[in-house]
Amino acid sequence: MSSLRSITRTLHTADVLVIGFLGILSLVSLVFAYRIPNWYILVLINCCAVALILILGAARQRSDSATLRLIHNWYVAPIVFFSFKELYFIIKPLHFGNDYDDWLIAADRWLFGVNPTEWIMQYNHPLVTEVLQIAYTSFYFLFFLLGSEFFRRDNRTLFHYFMFTVVYGFFLSYLGYFILPAVGPRFTLHEFSQLDTELPGLLLTPYLRWFVNAGGSVPMGVPNEVAIAGTQRDVFPSGHTMMTLVLMYMSARFNAKVRYVMYGIGTLLIIATVYHRYHYVVDLIAGAGFMIVCVATSYPLYRFIVSRLQTVEREYPPLTG
Repeated sequence: MSSLRSITRTLHTADVLVIGFLGILSLVSLVFAYRIPNWYILVLINCCAVALILILGAARQRSDSATLRLIHNWYVAPIVFFSFKELYFIIKPLHFGNDYDDWLIAADRWLFGVNPTEWIMQYNHPLVTEVLQIAYTSFYFLFFLLGSEFFRRDNRTLFHYFMFTVVYGFFLSYLGYFILPAVGPRFTLHEFSQLDTELPGLLLTPYLRWFVNAGGSVPMGVPNEVAIAGTQRDVFPSGHTMMTLVLMYMSARFNAKVRYVMYGIGTLLIIATVYHRYHYVVDLIAGAGFMIVCVATSYPLYRFIVSRLQTVEREYPPLTG
């Protein structure tokens, strides 16, 4: 334990989470190497990423460089997205290419008696489509908005706890993708290629859809079955719903100045997940459940890591608020 602490003393709690999760992904790739093409490349990339995190932590500890501090504080944003993209190469082979959209569709019909993405079409209007697409695409901007406010406060503990909770929340949602891979109603209940025709926006909608699709590895201009084969399995739970609720909760708990922005845009964003056919409603329910688990366990886990591994946060005052 003492040798491990000597390493983690230069790391933040979020670093520990990232290293742990990359280790889990590497272990999965090794155990199921017979199913996962090019598994060794994934393991090598993960090892390099872990080495860079350790080097960054050590360099930041030995230097007063503002640039190094900035990178160490914020690098987790791209690394979380990187780990999300890695799932693309692991999840589908693990399930032999099987998806579970039929289960989610059946759950929605059992709960509501209809397919919600079809029912909500009665409220289709280009202005509604535009506003909700903008709200949906603002997802990552909201993290930087709230994170920047916490960063500017004279409270390093709050900022690093926020970053820890965000990373922890995303990794929790990824576990759901492993357990129940699915592609979503825009592919199963609707014809993906007809989305712009059936749900036209005003000005920005096509470009924002392209941006979202690119992030989800969705091939454009191809038949529905080809699009389904290429897209990520990232539907259950709704990570957008889960993490938006986490942001809303943390902005309320710590009295953020931007909390009303979080409430307003966050509410529209959650509606957009169904309106724009990204998710089944049961995904949103699961996302709310995952959010409760996240906020209930994040601080105990944060304190456990700090106390047992003596991460950088050991030097910070206790969290208040």
